[in-house]
Amino acid sequence: MANPLRGAWAEGRPAFGLWSMMPGSFGVELLASARPDYVCIDQQHGLADLAALIPMLAAAEAAGATPLVRVPRNDPADIGKVLDAGARGVIVPLVNNASEAARAVQACRYPPEGNRSYGPVRASLVFGTGDPVALGREVSCIVMVETREGLENVEEIAATPGVDGIYVGPSDLALSLGLPPTLDPVEPTHVEAVARIKDACKHHGIAAGIHTASAEVAKRHAEAGFDMVTTGTDATLLAGAALERLAAVRGESDPVRG
Repeated sequence: MANPLRGAWAEGRPAFGLWSMMPGSFGVELLASARPDYVCIDQQHGLADLAALIPMLAAAEAAGATPLVRVPRNDPADIGKVLDAGARGVIVPLVNNASEAARAVQACRYPPEGNRSYGPVRASLVFGTGDPVALGREVSCIVMVETREGLENVEEIAATPGVDGIYVGPSDLALSLGLPPTLDPVEPTHVEAVARIKDACKHHGIAAGIHTASAEVAKRHAEAGFDMVTTGTDATLLAGAALERLAAVRGESDPVRG
C-alpha cells in the first residue's frame, strides 16, 4: 500500500493528519474517512493498549491513511512492539539530545544500522515482506522536541542520521519555557522556539511536524513551512461537536466547556 505521509513529503506539500486518543477501530475509521494523510494513535496520553492498537492500525491502513503511533517513551521495547504490530512510523516523545535521538532510530532499524529485534509478526503482512532492510526503510522515525533541553540541542537532534522528522509538542514546550500550556503559540518566546525547531529541520533536510487544535492554527503552520500538521484529536473534535450541537439546540451563544 502507498504511504500518504511520505507521498506528501515527496510531493513537497504539507501532510495533514488527525490524532486518536480513544481506543477502538471505529473511531479511527471515522477519522480516516476524512482522508487525512496520517492518523496517529497516541499511546503516551491516549487510552489504547496493544490489544486495541492492532485493529486501529488496520482501520487506518484500510481507509488509506498512514498509521503512526506515539509511543509512551523512548524505549526499544515499546518502539519495536508497535512496529511489529504494523505501524508505519513512530513519534517518540521527550527527546532531549542527539544520543536520545540515535536511541530512537536504532530501535526502528535492524542490525547493523540499529538494534531492533527481528519479529515482524504483523508488519511483514502489512509491508508485504520480511526483509529487514525493506522493513527498516519503510518505517518513519519521528522524534519530539518539547523541552528546553531539546530546544537547546535541536540542531544536533535534527542532524542525527536516520531521524526522518521532528515533531513539536507545543504544550510541553511552553511549560518548559515557563509559559502556560497551549497548542497555539503566541508568546514571543514560544513562537521563536517553534520557529527554531522548524528551521533546524529545514537546514538538515528532515520533516518538521507540529500538533495543533484548530484549522486556523494548522493552516498558519502549514503556510510557515511545516511538513506535518496534526489538525485535531478525536476526543476534542467529538466533545466540541457535542457542545456546539447542544448549544445550538438550547439557544446558547457561548457553550460552557469542561
